Amino acid sequence: QAEEAPQLMRTRSDVGVRRRGSSRTPSEQRRIRRHRFSINGHFYNHKTSVFTPAYGSVTNVRINSTMTTPQVLKLLLNKFKIENSAEEFALYIVHTSGEKQKLRASDYPLIARILQGPCEQVSKVFLMEKDQVEEVTYDVAQYIKFEMPVLRSFIQKLEEEEDREVKKLMRKYSILRLMIEQRLEEISEGPTAM
Repeated sequence: QAEEAPQLMRTRSDVGVRRRGSSRTPSEQRRIRRHRFSINGHFYNHKTSVFTPAYGSVTNVRINSTMTTPQVLKLLLNKFKIENSAEEFALYIVHTSGEKQKLRASDYPLIARILQGPCEQVSKVFLMEKDQVEEVTYDVAQYIKFEMPVLRSFIQKLEEEEDREVKKLMRKYSILRLMIEQRLEEISEGPTAM
């Protein structure tokens, strides 16, 4: 029965995780409540001994423009009471378009946030695990929200444009090749005629 208890997922809190199928007995519910508790909205997993904030939870910390990314990371981890090392995490600027940009260790998060503009709906700074997140450039992010038929039509148009460019290049180089061959014939005929 202990193995059937829900496990804490690394990217979400286990608040919303429910077992499907059978319902729990009152004694199982009490045991789960004892082993899964919250401090300031952060859920503790007894198996990993780690506090995990609820997925997408918001917090504010006081920083200044001279603080680098590692300093802000440590401050956030202390506020969330996360026991893991700061090297396991990174700060990302996430735009509404889906673009994800990782802040380097030499970056200043406050300045990076200010450069995004005053509207917090356009972009936000997220604390995420390094190995769980892949950076997404703006060029890729602009296509993420399209549906598959639209994306297929984009690919088809790009293939047609590529074919036109290839044919244009082949024509250009075949003309150049003919010109070079004609010139070579003229040069080779010239000395023999004398």
